[in-house]
Amino acid sequence: MIPFSVLDLSPITQGSDAAQSFRRSLDLAQHAERWGFNRYWLAEHHGMPGIASAATSVLIGHIAGGTKSIRVGAGGIMLPNHSPLVIAEQFGTLEALYPGRIDLGLGRAPGSDQATARAMRRNLATDADEFPQDVVELIDLMSDEPRQHVRAVPGRGAKVPVWILGSSLFGAQLAAMLGLPYAFASHFAPQQLMQALEVYRATFRPSEFLARPYVMLGFNVFAADSDEEAQIRATSSQQAFVNLRSGRPAPLPPPLAGYRESVGPAERALLDSVLSCAAIGSPATVKDGLRAFIERTQADELMITSNIFDHDARLRSYEIAAEVRTAL
Repeated sequence: MIPFSVLDLSPITQGSDAAQSFRRSLDLAQHAERWGFNRYWLAEHHGMPGIASAATSVLIGHIAGGTKSIRVGAGGIMLPNHSPLVIAEQFGTLEALYPGRIDLGLGRAPGSDQATARAMRRNLATDADEFPQDVVELIDLMSDEPRQHVRAVPGRGAKVPVWILGSSLFGAQLAAMLGLPYAFASHFAPQQLMQALEVYRATFRPSEFLARPYVMLGFNVFAADSDEEAQIRATSSQQAFVNLRSGRPAPLPPPLAGYRESVGPAERALLDSVLSCAAIGSPATVKDGLRAFIERTQADELMITSNIFDHDARLRSYEIAAEVRTAL
């Protein structure tokens, strides 16, 4: 069976704070390690009241320091927000501290709104356009013999595995051209999933990093001991998506029975779209959903996200996902 991994946004729940989120993230990572998950990724977002993982590299160090064997990484670092040298130094440091366990997924989006992006001193007009060159520069900085005069210390020789993240054809084309593994954000932007997979696999060029295409796909799992409980647990994430797309980002709210039925047709259409790559239900229901998704996409690995308000219920959802993987 293919590997399952964890994507954690380190959610800040309503009535809680970032410190609590970090404690819960570490607890989840330790459980995920025991349950056999392959890797544990954190994502860079800024200015989001419900997401605590803005200082992604710092949080990766916290998680790696509290675990023993699971790979820990970024899913991803939004490279237009940073110079390649800074990221090479940060991930070179992480690799020196936790050798053989660090991943670096790179995204092209800012991970924020435009006002927040400007506050990070980004050049909004050009930085995203320089993403391919920045990726190449970053990989070179972490090689044994960088071609450029500047040296990343730590960083040189780190050879941290680099992934390209995306939700469109751009990332698929870049990952294929550079011969890198590709992670598609189907857990929230699935519209171009199948087309991106076709482009990546058809145009992939073998490289020193990867001999054949390797695809990891985001997938939402809201699992519980019954279908009814899982449907209620999923409403926290549903509310969060509607709030975000309505320009009202907020901490992750508690579940609300009947939420989907209470919103209008536009909101229901949004939820149908962003959560089309999801399994919501009991272990049997989740097993059927995961099997169908893997058969349809032929994914090499799944990155499971389970954005649930109650921490114990979130742990249970991931535990069920691990049990389902074993059963499959």
